[in-house]
Order: sequence, then C-alpha cells, then structure tokens
Amino acid sequence: MSKHIIDDAKRCLQCKTPLCSKGCPINTPIKEAIQLLLDNKTADAGKLLFENNPLSLVCGHVCPQENQCEGHCVLGKKGSPVYISAIEQYISDYYLSIYKPAPSLKNRGKAAIIGSGPASLTIAFLLAQKNYDVTIYEGNDQTGGMLRYGIPEFRLPKSVIDRLVDIMVEMGVKIRPNTAIGTNLSIDDLFRDGFQAVFMGTGVWRPRRLNIKGESLGHVHFAVDYLRNPDVYRLGKSLIIIGAGNVAMDVARTALRHGCKDVLIVCNMDESAVTAHEHELRYARIDGARLELNKTAVEITDGGVIFADTEIYEDENGNRQARAVPYTGTLYPADSVIIAISQGPRSVVVSSTTGINVGESGLVSVDDSGHTSREGVFAGGDVVTGAKTVVDAVVVSRKVAAAMDEYITEKYGVQN
Repeated sequence: MSKHIIDDAKRCLQCKTPLCSKGCPINTPIKEAIQLLLDNKTADAGKLLFENNPLSLVCGHVCPQENQCEGHCVLGKKGSPVYISAIEQYISDYYLSIYKPAPSLKNRGKAAIIGSGPASLTIAFLLAQKNYDVTIYEGNDQTGGMLRYGIPEFRLPKSVIDRLVDIMVEMGVKIRPNTAIGTNLSIDDLFRDGFQAVFMGTGVWRPRRLNIKGESLGHVHFAVDYLRNPDVYRLGKSLIIIGAGNVAMDVARTALRHGCKDVLIVCNMDESAVTAHEHELRYARIDGARLELNKTAVEITDGGVIFADTEIYEDENGNRQARAVPYTGTLYPADSVIIAISQGPRSVVVSSTTGINVGESGLVSVDDSGHTSREGVFAGGDVVTGAKTVVDAVVVSRKVAAAMDEYITEKYGVQN
C-alpha cells in the first residue's frame, strides 16, 4: 500500500458531523470506511462502500472530488484535505479483487436494460442483487457506455470497467452486445418476449453542432466521436478544440498523447464560463494545452478556424450569451478541428416506441422515480438529465431500481 494512503487516512479527524459525506451526492460513508481501513478491516470498508455505491471504484477515479468530498473536508480550509479519492480507490480496488457475488435466483421478475453506461450498470447490479433476471442490450461491441467510450484510459482504466462487467456476469446478468434497441428490435419486442419492465439508459451520444460554414469538412470532428476511438484519427500536429467543458479537456489531453504538438482550447466567453472542473483544466494545461478566451467561431476553413471577438449580452431569461463582433474575424491555423460543445440524446429508441414523451431538448421526460409516460418503461442518467457526473447517475439509479422493483412486484407479484 502506498505510504500516503495510510498517512492521509490517519489525518482524518473522524468528525462527528462529516462534511465530506454531506458534500458527496451519494453520501459515501467516508469516515466509517477510513476507520475500518485503519482497524485492518479493509474488506469491511470495501463492502460498506460497494453496498452504498456499486461504482465506488469508478467514482474514486473520475468524480470531481475538489467540489465534493475533498472540497468539504474541514482540513482543506486551512491546508490540504484528506486525499479521499485515493483512499476510496485503494479500498474499492481491494474489495473487488476478493468479492464473490451471489448469483441471482432470477425469481422476482424479468428486466431489460437498454444501454450500459453508469446508470444502467448500477441498476443491473441492484436488480440482480434482488434476484431479478436482467439482460443488458448494448449497441457497441463492449459494455460500459460513456465510461468506456467517453473517458480516456489515463483517467479511467478500461480494466476497472471490465472487472465490474465480470462481476455482473457472475451474478447472472446477460449482456447482448452490438444490439441497438430501436433498429432491428424494439421495446415492444422486449415486452412481447416476457420482460416486465424496461430501463432506458442510452446516454447522450448525439454531438451538438455549431451550425457554421465548414462544419462538414474532412478535418473537422466531434469530441464524442473522437474519444470513442482516438487511435483511428490522424489529426496532424496542430489542433483547435471549440468548447471548454470536461470533454474538451479530455480531448486535449488525449490528442497530446496521440501526437499533436500544439493544442488550443477556445471558449467563447471569459474564464468564468469554462465549465470544466478546475483540476481538469489544470491538468490540460500541465499536459501542454493552451486556452483562448472570448473568441467565437464563425467559420471553419481548410486551413483552420476563423474566430471573431465575443460580445456578451443577457437573453430574455437573464442568461449570459455570446455573439460575434462583426468585422473582427481572424484565421487561427490548424491541421484539425474538434467540436466539443456538449451532446444530446439520439432519438432512435423513442422514435421507434409509442407513448414515451420527451422534452424540447429531446431528453426523456420522467417523474421523480424514473417512470416515463409509458407503463413499464423507466429512464435515468444522461438521457433524462443531460450530461452529468457518474455519481449523479448512481444516485438517480438507486431510486429508479427501487421503483422498478416496486412496479414489477405490485403488478406481477414475486415469482417462484
């Protein structure tokens, strides 16, 4: 074990009211887990974390801890907070290496899960633990959704996802890869074949466009597509990234690791509008990326991007917006351009199914428990909220899994 893990664990004050847990969206029992670790009960600590959050190891890698647990640690007010993420990673990694799941008895009902991102994986774990017969339908060849195809290896090793998938398979969860519900198969087919409830966790994979001239040129790409398989792209030496969220930082750091020498991230407002977490921006800069502010893309050319100065104004709702100042366009040369201004949901599942309402943005409409407007169909995660963090997906999924259990039990009873 790394020395700093023990040293940091010993720094924990075991606060009577732990602000670290209050700062965590899923109220991770941090002080209890740390005390168990120091008492040489690492397995018990891991069980505590896993039962609270099946994706605890994932969250230890990718959560914005500086805004959550570590950001609320009282030691951080005058010095350095306890390095909670590293402690959580160690405990959770150890626990998954010894965890032997009980196979699902599959006697409570039959549930289908569309997609295999963090929301879907959480619900699969929880329903399998309750002895449901669970099948996951994944449109790609591997399981993990945005965890696998949207987060770079240096932030979340693919081996972490593989371990979670292996555990689910041991529990009896069936996984059907390369199967996109809404094309050859529909939700109606799932109900026909005996599934009693369906969960939609299809995420947000449709990139948002700039809608400017040049967006269809051959050296222009979308961030969500690039991160799926960066090895197949030939970006050249210089890259411009339009957008300044966490995805843009992932693109920048990935591109620098794949041969780009000059990476420029461009935001259309000032630094207060940069939506990337502070540490993600810091890491991007450490890796060599540059940040340009207050520039709006007005056209993409074969030689780069024409950016204009930005004028900030408030719309009718009081929100800050950016628009280009006329006659201020300047060409910024680049070999390639990647657009990273968020994503929305693909509508193939909804468009192939009757009775599922969506909002103006295309996100699926649900009630507080994840019920859609169609009986027996639930939804959660990014396809409902838009892009959020992994821990946010886990929080919602615990509530949705309970609602699915209640729905099946009340309508079909417990099967034997």
